[in-house]
Amino acid sequence: MKSITVYSTNQCPYCVMLKNFLKEQSLSFKEVNVEENPEIAQRLLNATGRMGVPQTEIDGRWIVGYDPNTIMKVLQN
Repeated sequence: MKSITVYSTNQCPYCVMLKNFLKEQSLSFKEVNVEENPEIAQRLLNATGRMGVPQTEIDGRWIVGYDPNTIMKVLQN
C-alpha cells in the first residue's frame, strides 16, 4: 500500500474536493494542514517550488493541485 499525504489549508475548496475524492476511492491518507505548521509550508516550497495547496505526496512523488487522474496513475504504478 502506498503512503498518501495531502497538504492542505482550512479555506481551500480544492483540498476538500481532493480529500473527498480519496475517500470515495477508499484510499486512506494522512492530512497535513500547512496553515498550522509554517515549517511544512517551507518544505512544500523546497520540494515542489510551489506554495499552493492541495499538494499530494505519494511515496515521495508529488502531485500539485487537484489532479485525480494523475493520483490514480501514480497509485497504479
